[in-house]
Amino acid sequence: MKRCLTLVLALAMLLSLSISAAAEEDKSLQDILDKGKLILGLDASFPPMGFVDADTGEIVGFDIDLAKEVCARLGVELVCQPIDWAAKEMELNAHHIDCIWNGMTITPERLENMSISLPYLKNDQVLVTRTADGYKTLSDLAGKKLGIQAGSSANDALDGTAEFKATLGEIIPFEENLTALMDLNQGGLDTVLVDVIVANYYMTVNSYPFTILKESLAPEEYGIGFRKGDAALCKKVNEILLAMREDGTLAKISNDWFGTDITII
Repeated sequence: MKRCLTLVLALAMLLSLSISAAAEEDKSLQDILDKGKLILGLDASFPPMGFVDADTGEIVGFDIDLAKEVCARLGVELVCQPIDWAAKEMELNAHHIDCIWNGMTITPERLENMSISLPYLKNDQVLVTRTADGYKTLSDLAGKKLGIQAGSSANDALDGTAEFKATLGEIIPFEENLTALMDLNQGGLDTVLVDVIVANYYMTVNSYPFTILKESLAPEEYGIGFRKGDAALCKKVNEILLAMREDGTLAKISNDWFGTDITII
């Protein structure tokens, strides 16, 4: 019994030392504070979350305004770094960026590979069509051409509806959602699978005669992605977002972009 107890105590001590060592090794927050900036990776053509303003040439958006406020409270500079969205995990793990903050959907696979913040917005993957085509249901799109952004969660949503996917005539990947939507307007596609937040914004600021089908493919939530193990940085950002919720800053930024508070923190 005594030997067994000694073994248990030894294992507990090793576990404690391991946890302490891990905590000491996690300098993610201190590294950001030391270098005085947070490098945010984004697809800079993803309105209203993050995109290049045509008039000023600056990167703006709902996520950008959130990140600016978080950085102000951290006392560091925000640096927006456009990236290839399909290579976002590689950019993060190569330390080219410090986080992925651009309407990134929380998925089981991403939870395994990244540290992810609290969810802050709800989203849906929806099908956008030309109104004149008169499509009403998913079955109306049998044999049609569908556009989709490569590396986006829309691909997971499509894979999750295998029966619908099998009815499509062709699936065409695009680097950017906006390019796919322009191709839809020009008649090169029959539908685009895209985030409802992007679709609604795009239809508001453009005169394209589009319709969003009532049947969505997948409900989602947005989160901020950090490197796996960067728990200290992720935790601090969560704390700031919660404080922004409490003092009304989160609601104000949402109202500025959407006319109402759609945040879920």
